[in-house]
Amino acid sequence: MDNILDIRGLCKSFKEFKLHNLTFSLPRGYIMGFIGPNGSGKTTTLKLIMNLLRPDAGEIRIFGQDHIAFEREVKQRIGFVYDESVFYEQLSIEHMTSLIRPFYRQWNQPLYEDYIRRFDLNPKQKIKTLSKGMRTKYALALSLSHGAELLIMDEPTAGLDPVFRREMLDILLEVMQREENSILFSTHITSDLDRVADYITFIHKGQLVLSQEKDALYEQYTLVKGGRDDLTDSLRRELVGVSINEHGFEGLADHPVRGDGLVLEKPTLEDIMYFHTKGEQHGH
Repeated sequence: MDNILDIRGLCKSFKEFKLHNLTFSLPRGYIMGFIGPNGSGKTTTLKLIMNLLRPDAGEIRIFGQDHIAFEREVKQRIGFVYDESVFYEQLSIEHMTSLIRPFYRQWNQPLYEDYIRRFDLNPKQKIKTLSKGMRTKYALALSLSHGAELLIMDEPTAGLDPVFRREMLDILLEVMQREENSILFSTHITSDLDRVADYITFIHKGQLVLSQEKDALYEQYTLVKGGRDDLTDSLRRELVGVSINEHGFEGLADHPVRGDGLVLEKPTLEDIMYFHTKGEQHGH
C-alpha cells in the first residue's frame, strides 16, 4: 500500500514530557483520526511532522521523502489547519491571501475564490474580526487551494457550533473523493471521527496505544456492562479498564467476552479512549 506518511521510532523529550518510539503510517486516500487526551503528544507530533520541532530520534517520511531533507518540496504538497490563528490579525482576508499565494506553485485562484464564496467569507474583512469558525473556514480554503495531497488538521472542530462542524466534515469527505489525498485529523471530539475516519491512531502519555482501521477497532473491542456482583476477579482481569458505581460496572474488553447477566455492546471511540486512559474508576 502506498503510504503518504510514515513515522518510525519518533522520540522527543521535554522537561516534563516525552514522546517515545512513536510508529504509524497513513495510507494514501484515507482519513486518519489522531486521538488522545490533552497532553498526550498530539500537537507535538504534528509539529515534528511539520518540522517546527526537531526529533531526538526516529524518522518521518512524507510522500516517501525525508521531511527535513526535502522540506520545501514536501510542504508544497501539504495543507495545515491549526487550532490557533497563525494569520496577521490587522490584515484583511484579501491582503493575507496575497502574501501566502506566491509561496505555492500549484495555487488555484478560481478554486480559492469558489471556497471563499461557499464559506461565505468577505475578502475585505479583517482577520481580527473573524469568529473561530470563520478562521477555520479561511484556513481550510487556503489549504485546499494549492493542490495539497496531505491535509493536516490540529483540533479543527474545537469550539465550533454543530452546524459548521457537520458542514466541515462534509467538505472533507468531498475532498476525499479524489483518492490521491489523505487527511491526518487530530481531535478530542471523537464523534467527528466516528463519521469520517478510516483509520484511528491513539496515543497516551507520549506512547502509541493503537493504530488500525476504524472498522477493525470496532470489531475488536466490546463494551461490557453488568451488576457489581457480575464483576468477578477473572472478568476484571479481562478488561482494559472498568468504571464501578453503586448500580454496577461498565468496562472495555479487547477480545470477545462471555458471561451470564452481562450486557455486551459495541463501544464508541470515546469509550475506547476513556477506558484505555482511565483504567479502574470507582464512583459513589
